[in-house]
Amino acid sequence: MTTTSTKPYLLRAFYEWCLDNNQTPHIVAWVNEHTRVPMQYVRDNEIVLNIGTIASHALTMDNEWIHFSARFGGVAHEIWIPIGHVISIFARESGEGMGFEVEPYQTDSEKKGSSALHLVEKEQPETEAEAGSAPEDGGGNNAAKPKKGLKLVK
Repeated sequence: MTTTSTKPYLLRAFYEWCLDNNQTPHIVAWVNEHTRVPMQYVRDNEIVLNIGTIASHALTMDNEWIHFSARFGGVAHEIWIPIGHVISIFARESGEGMGFEVEPYQTDSEKKGSSALHLVEKEQPETEAEAGSAPEDGGGNNAAKPKKGLKLVK
């Protein structure tokens, strides 16, 4: 029997705790091609997002995705983050929070394409020439693997 991850339940619980205690919930998320966020706010393949009631509109946190709309520099954006990409949730005012391992999202076709995905952290290039030859994703940012919590995903 496959069990459901505890991560989405813990995220929702901490979000509610923040609201009950008049604190502002924020999340840190790992960004890759499955994450829809304004890329100009991404640093080192991570983004920090205010998911409080004033900053986010129509927030939903189900067992697979976090989705909401938010304004960045006055421009509305639809935000989509796989639950597995959430690195942490914390209260801005107190700093209290929880950290999580990154669980890279896979589409159904990616899951069917291989029986297992082995994640290997890429070594840093030694020269600028090597750094310039790194493969890029469609958005012009170098694709990266999660830094923490590397594990075999089936």
